[in-house]
Amino acid sequence: MANSTAPKSRSRDLDKLLLRPGNLVGPNFEPGAELRDDLQQYARVLVVGAGGLGCELLKDLALSGFRNLDVIDMDRIEVTNLNRQFLFRLEDVGKPKAVVAAKRVMERVSGVNIVPHFCRIEDKDIEFYNDFNIIALGLDSIEARSYINAVACSFLEYDSDDNPREETIKPMVDGGTEGFKGHARVIIPGVTPCFECTIWLFPPQVKFPLCTLAETPRTAAHCIEYAHLIKWDEVHSGKAFDPDNPEHMMWVYDAAVKRAELFGIPGVTYSLTQGVVKNIIPAIASTNAIISAACALETLKIVSGCSKTLSNYLTYNGVEGLHTEVTEFVKDKDCLGCGPGVLVDQLDTSVTLQNFIDMLEEHPKLLLSKASITHRGKNLYMQAPPVLEEMTRSNLGVPLYDLMGKVSKDTLHASGTINKDNKKTSGLRKLRVVFKGIDVVTDMDMAGGAYDQ
Repeated sequence: MANSTAPKSRSRDLDKLLLRPGNLVGPNFEPGAELRDDLQQYARVLVVGAGGLGCELLKDLALSGFRNLDVIDMDRIEVTNLNRQFLFRLEDVGKPKAVVAAKRVMERVSGVNIVPHFCRIEDKDIEFYNDFNIIALGLDSIEARSYINAVACSFLEYDSDDNPREETIKPMVDGGTEGFKGHARVIIPGVTPCFECTIWLFPPQVKFPLCTLAETPRTAAHCIEYAHLIKWDEVHSGKAFDPDNPEHMMWVYDAAVKRAELFGIPGVTYSLTQGVVKNIIPAIASTNAIISAACALETLKIVSGCSKTLSNYLTYNGVEGLHTEVTEFVKDKDCLGCGPGVLVDQLDTSVTLQNFIDMLEEHPKLLLSKASITHRGKNLYMQAPPVLEEMTRSNLGVPLYDLMGKVSKDTLHASGTINKDNKKTSGLRKLRVVFKGIDVVTDMDMAGGAYDQ
């Protein structure tokens, strides 16, 4: 009787996927204990975001056999997080999400090692992201997704026939939730559509006319946006509003309450203030769990080849019953993110690095200002930090042709501020640079390539 009631092995279900063949396995799948052991020993997964979806992802990946995980998040724990971000407790309020989430999962799942990174995703060098086999996204903003997408696509190389080189592909699994709705998607740069290929999937954010906010507010959201967009600047002239600063958010809440009382409008709460200012839609714990499970399974399938991956976008709707649907979107061959790169041709060999940086700001497809430039892992010029800017400043007056090793064409990566639709965001762009009047050197033909791996 003792044996019949003994607890099952934690890897029982995992073994069913990894230790036996199947009809839907990938072409390189070789079942066996070695595969399971290699998955645990060598596979490295980066989880971006440690909020509601990120907490679930860390837990699911740890229980799916992944032993080497990293998590990156810039936020600290707030009381309002506790109803759905299950790894956090009341005593954790004010602590970094990434640090606490990593600690809690390691306490509950033996053998797993999770390295937390409490910082902005832009603070990490690009090569940091190249150390991982796959990147799993649990983000809540379009801007952050665009940045990680650009980073992953920057590693992608194309051969002379414009086919992606398999060894340079950095897969991503992206999840997102909005209330009772969610999505899970697989992004294989160069093969499936990347985030930028399908940016049109995201609806435009709701914006209120300033005249309505200032003169005829009708809803609690109007009062909050008045305090956020108009009153803050009137009182704090020249001081930027920080949505992640609790004192700033409380000031907006207090100002919105006074505005609402003046016009007899009910419903202004601190939670709603956060939601309006940060464009947050209330999260549901069960939705996070469902989408995380789909993302964790796709991550396992990509790394092990134990089954065909999702093709390539799953939507979930739990508003009325349970409904899931899979849609196969098509890759945009001219995509700025996962394509061979933006062509900057007919460059004169005398063009200096400073001239080139200035050109990027005027380029109609790029509109990239304050650009930092790298070539095959070498920093040609870095805008920040100050120590790197000083070290690379002397390159600004040197011809770009010389800095690139006097090849006829090659690939650069430029990171900086993208100015589009009167909105500034951080961005990374791959550039195919071609110099005029230079004989093509076939063995250096790396147009559309990335760093040496």
